[in-house]
Amino acid sequence: MEDSNVGIVGAGNWGTTLALCLNKEGVKVVLFEPIEERAGKLKNDRENKDFLPGYRIPEDIVITSDPEKLVINSDFVFFVIPSNVLKEVVDSFTKYIDGDKIVASFTKGVDPDRLLRMSEIIEKEISSQKGKIVAVSGPSIAREVIKGVPTSLVAASNNMRRAEIVQNRLSSDIIRIYTSSDIVGVELGGAFKNVYAIASGICDGMGLGMNAKAALVTRSMAELSRLGVKMGGQSETFAGLSGFGDIIVTSFSSYSRNRTVGEELGEGRKLDDILSEMVEFVEGVRTTESICKLADKYEVNMPVAREVYSILYKNKDPFDSIKDLMKRELKRERKK
Repeated sequence: MEDSNVGIVGAGNWGTTLALCLNKEGVKVVLFEPIEERAGKLKNDRENKDFLPGYRIPEDIVITSDPEKLVINSDFVFFVIPSNVLKEVVDSFTKYIDGDKIVASFTKGVDPDRLLRMSEIIEKEISSQKGKIVAVSGPSIAREVIKGVPTSLVAASNNMRRAEIVQNRLSSDIIRIYTSSDIVGVELGGAFKNVYAIASGICDGMGLGMNAKAALVTRSMAELSRLGVKMGGQSETFAGLSGFGDIIVTSFSSYSRNRTVGEELGEGRKLDDILSEMVEFVEGVRTTESICKLADKYEVNMPVAREVYSILYKNKDPFDSIKDLMKRELKRERKK
């Protein structure tokens, strides 16, 4: 499918970046913005001033708010939208997408009400895609990708042929795609890391230094893997791009929204005040609720995630959280 067209659902930071990168490779792209007024503004301005200022959107990228138009003109449909609106947006595409379309999710999160991964939400709304969805995840700060910085991602699916098709469509001189059959692990790694990026930001805001942050990231990986394996993911997946790789970039990058929220919390600001000033949706806040519910369901000990939850939702002082983490019962690092 080398000459196939790509429809990108979501004109945010990452969606617009993908559109521009694919267009540069000669791919015909349709970019979907669900709000008609915003779609019209993008058409007129030819620049995404809210999410990706400074980069011109070429005239040959079609911009639309019509789901049918995107599907008719696309062989691939990539959902690149925040998790909190995924179901609503997918609903508008349901009657147009059949089983032949290559559908991929770039959305990172777990629904806190139904505890579903993003591919599961899409499958429930588009039954013809059951077992065929591809999840694309990994360390991918859009502001670096758009600058042409080399980036590696993983495309995972229960249908490896479809994962390979997405791999071939997306790979370029600056984007390298690996494949995996562990869609559960890839999606969970991409979702859970946002919770721990908030924790890392809190460390930064409190000025705790690199010793504390390195320990936090390491123990966060242990937690993430414990729950992920219990839920059906493979341990090696969490040591890969969508686990370890993604947690590194979101915990240390100044472009990471989740780390930024944590940093401001660590400096003493209130969550509502921080979020009110942010243009983009911060996935980790919502996913923190999901991860704690999943920890209860699967009976997994998640002390770092629990403290993040207490800071976000119970106004716990971050200094008290650090103290409580450090004073927990002593134990071996790894059990045999």
